[in-house]
Amino acid sequence: MFEYDVIVIGAGHAGIEAALASARLGCKTAIVSINVDNIGHMPCNCSIGGPAKGHVVREIDALGGQMGLTTDLALTHIRMLNTGKGPAVQALRAQCDKKLYQQMMKSVLETTPNLDIVQAMIEKLIVEEGNSSNSLFSGVAQSQIVGVKTQTGIEIRASAVVIATGTFLRGLIHIGETQIQAGRAGEFASMSLSDELRRIGLPTVRLKTGTTPRIDKNTVDLSKTIAQESEPDVPPFSFMHDRIDVENLLPSWLTYTNLETKRVIESNLKRSAMYGGRISGVGPRYCPSIEDKIVRFADKDSHQVFLEQEGWHTNELYVQGMSTSMPEEVQIEFLHTISGLEECHMIRPGYAVEYDSVPANELTHALMTKKIAGLFLAGQINGTSGYEEAAGQGLMAGANAALYSQKRTPFVLGRRDGYIGVMIDDLVTKGTDEPYRLLTSRAEYRLILRQDNADIRLSPLGKEIGLVGEDRWSRLQSKVVDIEAEKNRLLSMYVNPSDNGLLQIRGLGTVSQKMSLFDMLRRSEVAYPDVAEFLDAPAERDVAQQVEISAKYEGYIERQIEQIEAADRRGDTPIPEGIDYMSLKALSTESRQKLTRVLPVNLGQASRVPGVTPADIMALSVYLEHMRRRQV
Repeated sequence: MFEYDVIVIGAGHAGIEAALASARLGCKTAIVSINVDNIGHMPCNCSIGGPAKGHVVREIDALGGQMGLTTDLALTHIRMLNTGKGPAVQALRAQCDKKLYQQMMKSVLETTPNLDIVQAMIEKLIVEEGNSSNSLFSGVAQSQIVGVKTQTGIEIRASAVVIATGTFLRGLIHIGETQIQAGRAGEFASMSLSDELRRIGLPTVRLKTGTTPRIDKNTVDLSKTIAQESEPDVPPFSFMHDRIDVENLLPSWLTYTNLETKRVIESNLKRSAMYGGRISGVGPRYCPSIEDKIVRFADKDSHQVFLEQEGWHTNELYVQGMSTSMPEEVQIEFLHTISGLEECHMIRPGYAVEYDSVPANELTHALMTKKIAGLFLAGQINGTSGYEEAAGQGLMAGANAALYSQKRTPFVLGRRDGYIGVMIDDLVTKGTDEPYRLLTSRAEYRLILRQDNADIRLSPLGKEIGLVGEDRWSRLQSKVVDIEAEKNRLLSMYVNPSDNGLLQIRGLGTVSQKMSLFDMLRRSEVAYPDVAEFLDAPAERDVAQQVEISAKYEGYIERQIEQIEAADRRGDTPIPEGIDYMSLKALSTESRQKLTRVLPVNLGQASRVPGVTPADIMALSVYLEHMRRRQV
């Protein structure tokens, strides 16, 4: 028998961040993988980031996580998306060398103190009756996890376990009529662990995701496509890095489907695993297969297809936008209808994969199961899609598993703190009946939750619990000082009416009286480089960006802070554990049922439970006030 403080099952994006967070908080940690050669594998695509997802990567980094650091070192292509829009929705998206990313993540795990890598298949969860060993973690658990048992009978004991199994729980791959029991192409599925979850009282549901064909770049006529180069002068993902050299990165290419592509797919729809009725799991709404696109957007004659390179030393191209569960011969046929791909060779077919997940309303905001103390879940097992969402949950679950083991207070992010907080609250409060994807529109405070200020928002919280080291903290402290100094510098320097000629030449308008450079920066047509013309030396990019955003959005930001404070006053009223909602006749039957299942911790969370009306919240508020008065 082996003993640890924390065991992490799974070594994908969620498992990696969970294990690193636990080990960095000082817990003796084991990360268990079916195949340690596939630690950090990127099975679906070679991309990190995108709208909201890029925000999460930067939040992971701000909290001392690894995804941003590794992405910066393994990337082959990078762009800043939504640059024509405001800073709230701008986000980085990179493509990585998949093998290099994988190797780097494995190396980080191998060299992290307190962390052991174990190759094994976990088949049994060891649960004992009894109360939680850490009463600071809320829940209604009558039993607790104490360890796991491997396929070969080895017992590993721990006070906390994180399950981050991705698509491996009863994983079933579909390629047309063919079905293969696997977690990913070429890898064993985990069958017994899913049964174990149900045995200990956790329900499971069936979800589906998929991936695209891979093709040989040497067989593509790139002259028929549109080259997409990396965007110059983009910032890195990690706040620990100053610059990215984009000059020698790899291009990607854009092409389109057409009416012939549509015809081929429509004529073979019944051969698709999805439309042939062989898939029971629900697929992702925001990452549909090409079959879904053809059916759901029947009025469209074409769809974008991006050809993305999967690494420096491979000719494999990821055909983004063409996820499919069609038979292989149909995949080849529709690929050959696309401009530039007429003679392409398909190296690997696309496929759909079904897997089991646990409804996320079985979890607390600390990502611990309500029924089993010390058992945490992270990633696709919670119903999410995407590497980034998985990694964000992994970091939080791993940190909380460590804190649980150390009998410390749980670490919970709220909706006002970050996109990670928005995601977790959405999952545990509302649940999801399809693979959940994070979107900027899900965040009601997105002007404050920008990707550019993630370090300012979250690194202090990470420092407080021990996730953020001294190097990162020192960089942030210097940055904050520099931002304030630059703002004061611009407030102390002025342009005058005598400068109007110069201002007009530069398209900056005119002034009728002396105006500070900071106030000039408030103008929509004025950017920081414009006012920098009046300075001896400009500020560093990150500092300049924060000063410009402060100038242009100060009023909006202050208003959003007021909204947060008002929402806090309304929603922070705590709800004690043990309330029998079914006995509260003032609530609707639906609300009683939903609140009993979710067990919200405060009125704010209760108000976000689907089916709970404002009238129900008012009635619950009155009941809580009566409870409070009786206890005084």
